[in-house]
Amino acid sequence: MATKKELLQRPIQHLDITQHNVVPLVDAMGHMAYSARDTNRAANIYDMMLRDTECGVILCLAGSLISAGLQKIIVDLVRNNMVDAIVSTGANIVDQDFFEALGFSHYVAGDEYKYGAGDAELRELMIDRIYDTFIDEEELRICDETTHQIFNALPPRPHSSREIIRAMGAYLAANGKTPAAGGRDSIVYACYEKNVPIFCPAFSDCSAGFGFVAHQHARQGKPMVSIDSAKDFYELTQLKIHNPTTGLLMIGGGVPKNFAQDIVVAADILGIEASMHKYAIQITVADARDGALSGSTLKEASSWGKVDLTYEQMVYSEATLALPLITGYAYHKQAHAARAGKQWAKVLDQVLEPVGA
Repeated sequence: MATKKELLQRPIQHLDITQHNVVPLVDAMGHMAYSARDTNRAANIYDMMLRDTECGVILCLAGSLISAGLQKIIVDLVRNNMVDAIVSTGANIVDQDFFEALGFSHYVAGDEYKYGAGDAELRELMIDRIYDTFIDEEELRICDETTHQIFNALPPRPHSSREIIRAMGAYLAANGKTPAAGGRDSIVYACYEKNVPIFCPAFSDCSAGFGFVAHQHARQGKPMVSIDSAKDFYELTQLKIHNPTTGLLMIGGGVPKNFAQDIVVAADILGIEASMHKYAIQITVADARDGALSGSTLKEASSWGKVDLTYEQMVYSEATLALPLITGYAYHKQAHAARAGKQWAKVLDQVLEPVGA
């Protein structure tokens, strides 16, 4: 039986799109068929989305993406004004990105582990497996406890996930977990610096959930911090109202996809006519035939009044293959050159009631 130290030797290396000019490759794919041509069209739609300086870009993240090596791509999108808001699962933001910001890593697992052989041994060693990736459970517990500490310091009231994740960014800044202080860059910190709001509508379904459980258990009978998912939805809807032209870049599906698409309908319910998302790209391996949202097509979303059909593209591909091509194409074509950050976190602070009101 291998030791824990022997198994946790090869950290996942995050792909750097700035170092790989994929433009000629993606252009060539446009003369092919199947997923190659779909990927080319998606890359061109993302390029158009960014050149449309009126457009607010919402990135949706589902699936285990940061653990797979996509963190730096997303950080670079934020820092280069290629994303204006993020809607994500809690796992990507807390268990994976914030976890790495604290100084921890995900590790490459041997091929012999990815189909389940050895999982009982991993449990004894407190190593958690995400397909062919390992994470140290003991380090994950430190991440849980850190969120607990952050929640304890917040005003005891309901918060949107955006407010709490901003507090997590402030924690990284205050505790030297930043590139300037010799630490790692991260999505949470980059968004904190660039005023890009992050929403996790199912925020308790991650390490933050354990932090909430610990906080609320200790605060029984006293005012406590809680998550207000309706406030999340309301805040995200305000962004659509404030910035009518929007585009979606969706990795996977699930809750992030649904929340981001639904803000068009939510604005209408508030009596404000909002245009459908002008641009939409989804990278997914899900199938439409089981009726699940992750595989439902963007054309189907148009029937609900959520997505315009002019510039939409489904890409049936695994995210670690398609996302570097689509984002790298736009980056190296300098599609973002004329863009300024929308500063949507500041916008929300201005249009919503002051904290504590």
